[in-house]
Amino acid sequence: MLHVGVNGRKKKAIRRATIKEVAAEVGVSAATVSNAYNRPDQLSPQLRERVFAAARRLGYAGPDPVARGLRRGRSGAVGVVYADPLSYAFADPAAVMFLEGVSQAAEEAGLGLLLVPAPLREGRNPKAVGEAAVDGFVIYCLAEDDPLVDLALERRIPVVLVEQPPREGVPSVEMDDVGGARAAAEHLLGLGHERLGVVSFELGRDARGGLADLERQREATYRPSRLRLEGYRAAVEETGLAWGEIPVYEATGNAPEQGDIAAGVLLAREPSPTAILALSDQLALGVFEAAKKRGLSVPEDLSVVGFDDVPEASRTDPPLTTVYQPHVEKGLVAGRMLVAQLRGEEPQSPAPLPTRLVIRGSTAPPGAGRDE
Repeated sequence: MLHVGVNGRKKKAIRRATIKEVAAEVGVSAATVSNAYNRPDQLSPQLRERVFAAARRLGYAGPDPVARGLRRGRSGAVGVVYADPLSYAFADPAAVMFLEGVSQAAEEAGLGLLLVPAPLREGRNPKAVGEAAVDGFVIYCLAEDDPLVDLALERRIPVVLVEQPPREGVPSVEMDDVGGARAAAEHLLGLGHERLGVVSFELGRDARGGLADLERQREATYRPSRLRLEGYRAAVEETGLAWGEIPVYEATGNAPEQGDIAAGVLLAREPSPTAILALSDQLALGVFEAAKKRGLSVPEDLSVVGFDDVPEASRTDPPLTTVYQPHVEKGLVAGRMLVAQLRGEEPQSPAPLPTRLVIRGSTAPPGAGRDE
């Protein structure tokens, strides 16, 4: 068989030798060749060596592991489904730590890990979930109305939901997003801030990139986004302030450059906020950059609070006040729950994992560096 290469030349394709060809070379049945690899006790050492020698001459590498897995009904791998490009799993520190936890659980069980990205804005392919060669799925932060959730469940293989709405009979792992966000807002309000701004990542699959009104916030289909906004709102309204007067900017992604854009819009308003709550540390890093561009000092001119407590949060200048959540533990718990299902067990969903406020140098009372 010939294929056309990148330079236009025809090149010969590499063909995998078959088990039947090896059997014919040795003068035995295909079952005997199979036994040499899978049931060595059925053959004499001399016959096994003859089979292996013939296989080496013909370029036969042994039984196809994919086909063998299909015969057993197992692939030996678990999948993590998330609604972002493949590169997101390596670019976002929170995602990296979550996957570290899932990987640890898979490694404990002798399983592989398959990343199943499902980006919304880059030609999504539903077959990525429907045809993934995995024994089960960890579904990580998809929108509540994302059809991929139902597609995964329709495969009738074990599934664990992470930061998704509960589904009957499907174990899930959640964080105390409301409590963490509330603590963050209460901290700023306790310092005396009343002019707050919020930088949010996507609220729905149709991420709009702009100020989000109350209706847009209520309709949020990404559970972490909605719950964190609910936490902020509870703290604000408890002080007697109107949540509707707090500008919330919906970014189109969870990246510093998106936080920079969002904070730029918020800081251009009159009056400008004295403090900004960011739904992630990645967005908070962008808020730092936007403040720097405008000659504002953190925290003297602008207080900033993030969410996640990724490693970089403690290394910013000043160090970032943020909400800690146990990313690795979250992935480990989800992964072990999936492995438990593969063993025939029925794990129960744990209580929401705790969050806590970590106060560092990026917050101070308003007016610390300028006249109000």
